[in-house]
Amino acid sequence: MQLAIPQAPRRVSLIRVPGALARLGRVLLGGLSLMAALGAGAALLGRFVVEEQGFVARAEPLDGQLVTMTLPPLDERDGTEARLEVLYNVGPMSYSASGVRARVEDVEGLGRGARIPLLVDPQVPDKPREERHVRARARALGLVPWGVALGALGALGLFAWELKRTLRAELEPLRKGMLVWLTPDTALPESRREAVFPATYWKQDKKHAVRARLRGGRAPVRNGDKVLAAVLSSLPGEARVIDEELARTLEWVR
Repeated sequence: MQLAIPQAPRRVSLIRVPGALARLGRVLLGGLSLMAALGAGAALLGRFVVEEQGFVARAEPLDGQLVTMTLPPLDERDGTEARLEVLYNVGPMSYSASGVRARVEDVEGLGRGARIPLLVDPQVPDKPREERHVRARARALGLVPWGVALGALGALGLFAWELKRTLRAELEPLRKGMLVWLTPDTALPESRREAVFPATYWKQDKKHAVRARLRGGRAPVRNGDKVLAAVLSSLPGEARVIDEELARTLEWVR
C-alpha cells in the first residue's frame, strides 16, 4: 500500500471517519437518556415538594397529648426519628393517631401527657404531623429547587464534556496528529470490538509508550511488524491506529 498523507492540519470530516457517527450517536442517546431520567426524577421531587408546601399552607396548629413514644436504640438516635401516639381535638371531635413522626431531640425525655405541637390539615383531620418535624423538613425542602438546578447544570456540563471528548478523540488525531510507526508490545488482539493494546514509538531518539486504539475487525496499515498511528501532544499516552479502510476513505492512498 502506497500512502499519500497530506501535511497537518488535514481536512477530515466526521462523516468520513467510519464508525464515528455511530459512536457519536451513542453518546447523544446516552445524554438524552440521562436528561430524561433527571427530568422524571425532578418532576417527582417537585410534586412532593409542592404537596409538602401545600400541607404547611393549609394546616392549622393545635396541641396534642403524648400517649406513648417509640424511640430508636440509644446509640442510634442521632438524626433519627421517634414514633408517637397522640390524642388531640379538632373542634368538638376527639382523635387518636399513632405513628406520628418527630425528631428524637425534640421529644426525648417527654412523658405521658406531655404537650405535643401538631399541624392538622382540616381536610384530613385524622393524619396529624408533629409541627417542629414538619417545619424543619419544609426548610430543607426549600433548598431542593437549587439542588435540582445545580444537578441539571452538572448533567449538561457532563454531557457537553463527553460530547466534546468524543469528537476530539475521533477527529483531532487525524486532523493534527503526528503520524508514527508503532511497535506493538504484544500480538495485536483479534476482535470485532475496538481493541486497545500497548505499543511504543521513537521520536528524536526518545522512546514513547502509548495505548493504541484499533477499530474492531480492521487491518491496520503495516510496515513489517509496525503499524501506522496518529499521536497528538494534547492526548499524551494515546494513539489512534490508522487502518486500511480508514486510509482509503480519507484518500490517503495513491
